[in-house]
Amino acid sequence: MKLVVAIVQDQDSQALMKVLNKHNVRATKLSSTGGFLRTGNTTFLIGTEDNRVLEVLRLIEKTGKQREKEIPPISPLGGSTEDFLPGYRALVGGATVFVLPIEQFHRF
Repeated sequence: MKLVVAIVQDQDSQALMKVLNKHNVRATKLSSTGGFLRTGNTTFLIGTEDNRVLEVLRLIEKTGKQREKEIPPISPLGGSTEDFLPGYRALVGGATVFVLPIEQFHRF
């Protein structure tokens, strides 16, 4: 048995949950916040049999889309307008996924 931990952007979370449910994959959904852009994320905890891990990974990959986001200029604390850090475009979205071995599983 494996634990798949998938971190996706909030805007992709409903689509992923819908696809997981359609394929009879149980998941626990947790709200989380990303450190880089400080935007809302959703973390999915998915317990699955070893032989379904690739299927689950494909469902996550199919649902989470990468996109570009405009990052506005940032003013340092107490800085003048000349000290602004310039804006830029960042690649966001997709999914960060960890697959962990599970020693025991219990459902009470």
